[in-house]
Amino acid sequence: MKDYFLEVLRRAGIEPTDCEFEDFEKRLVCGLWNKIKNERMDERLIIKNAVDSAPIILPNGRVGEQYKTSVDFKVDGVEDYEIIGLDAIGLNFEKTDTGFIISGTAQPEDIKGGDFILFLRYKPKGILEGEEWLERKLTFILNPDPKTLWKDIPTPRDTEYYKEDSQMQYVKVEEKDGVPRKDIVAASQRGRSHAHEGKPRDDHFLLHYCKDTEWYIMAVADGAGSAKYSREGSRIACETVVEHCINALMDCADFEEAIKIYSEDEMQLRGVRDFSYKILGNAALKAYNAIKKEAERKEGAKMKDYATTLLLSICKRFDFGWAVASFWVGDGAMCVYDADNHTADMLGMPDEGEFAGQTRFLTMPEIFSDSNSFYNRCRFKIYPDFTALMLMTDGVSDPKFETDANLQNIDMWDELWKDLADNGVELTDDNEKSQEQLLGWLNFWDRGNHDDRTIAILY
Repeated sequence: MKDYFLEVLRRAGIEPTDCEFEDFEKRLVCGLWNKIKNERMDERLIIKNAVDSAPIILPNGRVGEQYKTSVDFKVDGVEDYEIIGLDAIGLNFEKTDTGFIISGTAQPEDIKGGDFILFLRYKPKGILEGEEWLERKLTFILNPDPKTLWKDIPTPRDTEYYKEDSQMQYVKVEEKDGVPRKDIVAASQRGRSHAHEGKPRDDHFLLHYCKDTEWYIMAVADGAGSAKYSREGSRIACETVVEHCINALMDCADFEEAIKIYSEDEMQLRGVRDFSYKILGNAALKAYNAIKKEAERKEGAKMKDYATTLLLSICKRFDFGWAVASFWVGDGAMCVYDADNHTADMLGMPDEGEFAGQTRFLTMPEIFSDSNSFYNRCRFKIYPDFTALMLMTDGVSDPKFETDANLQNIDMWDELWKDLADNGVELTDDNEKSQEQLLGWLNFWDRGNHDDRTIAILY
């Protein structure tokens, strides 16, 4: 090569010294080398600018939810590429004819959410062996699972009117004369909104079966969230009405005789309703007075501080069917559900207050001042049989039915019954574990509905 360049120089009349030739050779090689390097850098810069300006948009994902997005990506001069950083969040990368797909499910136990930096790593045309690929930074936002944002702070033991954060009860009723009897199960769970702040549960319930008289008694109450002692109001209400019903039903031959007469002659409804009113109405009045007494005892407290709803039902199986009597004040739902005959009979409807979204409470004096209205809060009916008698607070009825109109939609009750079965609540005879199963079911997720939840089921 040296001889060739010397010959070229001599033809041009140049006779370089050895030092001059070495300098010429160095300048020639370095100049050509720098030119090649600059050309390659320009080529890579063109490719880099094209990649950086390519419209790559990654929609936000959410922890625990299926994610899939397709991105169009074809840039001249890019021979190969990959996405770095997806493995850390549980997502996958797949190239297609027109670009790539990112898919998968971020695992909630590993990822809390946030902004994640990914890298589009690509091989530009003309890259030499050993040279590093180029990169483009991508930001991927993974929203947290909203369920993980809720805290579960136990209610402090020194809280006034302390109440356990959850409650459950199962009442097993033995068969009689070879005929199975219905059992009762109930559960109550503090709502996420209360748990997040370490506040107590306001709901309450109480179940009872009178072995001597064979009467079932069920009470469910929802303490008003805005009333500071409503948790005690709901407890007093449930315990007072159940105790009253136990005593009243110990000697109720006249009531049962009226039920039998009505079973033979539906024109005799008034008589049996009067008996129901006497038992249930007095139970409600006693609960009101018991709450009033507690409010007067506590310094600085007012009756409205103990505001609570009340759903109360008593029922008994006779040879001619099931006698069901009920009393209702406030919101929530109470229904006799018959899956076989595809019926759902509401034992009243949620109370509406003076303004939309309000409800009435047992602690309001006006509940008792209008005798006709109060009388109509008591219901009585005989059913040949049924699948379940259900009482629930609005913490359950609101997310499961959404509107008051849907409470009268049998398909919605079918869906609720299926929901219970599909999620591990086995409402079978003598299943004492149903109380734990029902309590677990109450933890269902429904966006925007985080109130205390209570449900009682006779089945």
